[in-house]
Amino acid sequence: MANKLEVTLTKSLIGTKPGQRATAEALGLRKMNQTVEHNDNVAVRGAIAKVAHLVTVTEK
Repeated sequence: MANKLEVTLTKSLIGTKPGQRATAEALGLRKMNQTVEHNDNVAVRGAIAKVAHLVTVTEK
C-alpha cells in the first residue's frame, strides 16, 4: 500500500444520499475538484469506498 492518498472530488454531491455527503465532508471534500491528502489506512480506504463513484484517488 502507498504511504499517502490524494483524493479529489470529481462529481457533485447534489442529489447524493446524506451518508455519502457526510463521508465526503469527513474526508475534507467540500467543493468540486478539491484535493486532499490522507494517510493510507483501513478507515480512509473504507470512507473512499463509500463514495468511490464521486472521487478520484491517486497513490503517492
